[in-house]
Formats: sequence, structure tokens, C-alpha cells
Amino acid sequence: MKIARNLAGVFALLLFLSVSAFAQEKMTKEEWQNEMNTLNEQKQSLTRERDSLQAAVNTLKTTNVQNYDDCINELYASLGVTRGDVDNFRRMVSELNGRIMRKESPKTQRQAELDSLKRMKISALPEFFDKVHNQMQRSLDAWNDIPAEKNYTVVRGDCLWNIAKKKDVYNNAFAWPKIYQANRDQIKNPDLIFPKQIFKIPNLTEDEKAQYNKMRRNYKPAPPRQTTKDNTTK
Repeated sequence: MKIARNLAGVFALLLFLSVSAFAQEKMTKEEWQNEMNTLNEQKQSLTRERDSLQAAVNTLKTTNVQNYDDCINELYASLGVTRGDVDNFRRMVSELNGRIMRKESPKTQRQAELDSLKRMKISALPEFFDKVHNQMQRSLDAWNDIPAEKNYTVVRGDCLWNIAKKKDVYNNAFAWPKIYQANRDQIKNPDLIFPKQIFKIPNLTEDEKAQYNKMRRNYKPAPPRQTTKDNTTK
């Protein structure tokens, strides 16, 4: 056996080194005998280890190890599902995870779909458990579901410029055309709006934010008007 040959080689190496040491150091007979006793003890220990390993090998050879496919089929059977059911569930998990990653609103619908997957027995399989019950839920929890638009009620003294400038609207007065465009059904003249009108305030895209921020940075207010003194003599 390969194990026996390896152990024999180790013992032979130890014996060779011992003999070499004896030749070089000119050991006494008593020292030589002690060294031989030590080597014999090491040999016995290695022999016991070899026999133990061989017994373990023999046990493994006689053990009927179930192949992978049989284990998987047995696992599916314990849940009362087929490979087709698992393939279909895998597809549903992939599709829902994609919708969550893309933040396809509404978030409440995505949560309902995930809860439905969690209730399915297949979600307990090792392939899906962490993905469905932990990873996808964390992604949903981190999703800040900002509504596509909100409403604003006009009050006395408002104008589109001042509305857009409000922090809870756009925080940028130059974005007022966005409000005008979204409410053309109510605003006939952008300079003329009325109290109690309710305007839709759509979210700005990233490109629109950049555009209006650039306009604000580049804006240079007109210089104040200079008044001339009346030099008329009385």
C-alpha cells in the first residue's frame, strides 16, 4: 500500500540520519542504544498511525456513498417538488431580483411578490434560502421609494419661480419650467397663477438637475439701476 511505503520511507530516513550522526559524532554504545530505542518507538507510533489510516480507508471503501443526483432528488422529494418546479422558482427569483435592483415601482408590489416567494417551500432549499429571505429583503429595505411626483397648493403671493425655489420642491428657481410643463392644463400664462390651484410637481431627472444647476451657476443678476441727482438750481 502507498501509506505503508511512505511510512517505511520515513523510518528508513530516520535510521539513515541516526547512523550518519553516529558516524560523525562517534557516539558511545549506550548513546547508540538510546538512539535506537527512540527510533523503534517512533517506528511503532508510525505503524499504529498507518494501521489506523488503513482501517479508515477500508471503512470508506465499504460505505455506500449516495451520488449527488440521488441526494438532490431525495431533497426535492422531501419538499414534494420536482426539478421543473425548482427551475421555475429559480426563474421567478431571478426576475424579481432584477425588478428590485432596477427599483421598478411600486415598492409595495415588489414586497408582496417577495413575501409570496418566501411562503413557498422551495425557498427553504440551500440554493435559495439566503437569497430570498435575506439578500433580496435587504435590497428592498434599502430602497428609498420616492414618488414620481407630488402636489403643491398655490398660496397668495406665489409665482412659479418662487415655488420652484422652495427647498421641498426643487430648491432651484430655474427649474420653474418643469412645473409649467406639467400643469399646462391649468396654467395658461406662466406669469398668472391663482391661490388654491393644485400643481403636480414631477421629479427632476439627473440630466434636468444638472441642466438647471448649471443655469443657476451661470446666472449673473443685472446691475442695480443708477439714479441721477437733480442738479437743477433753484
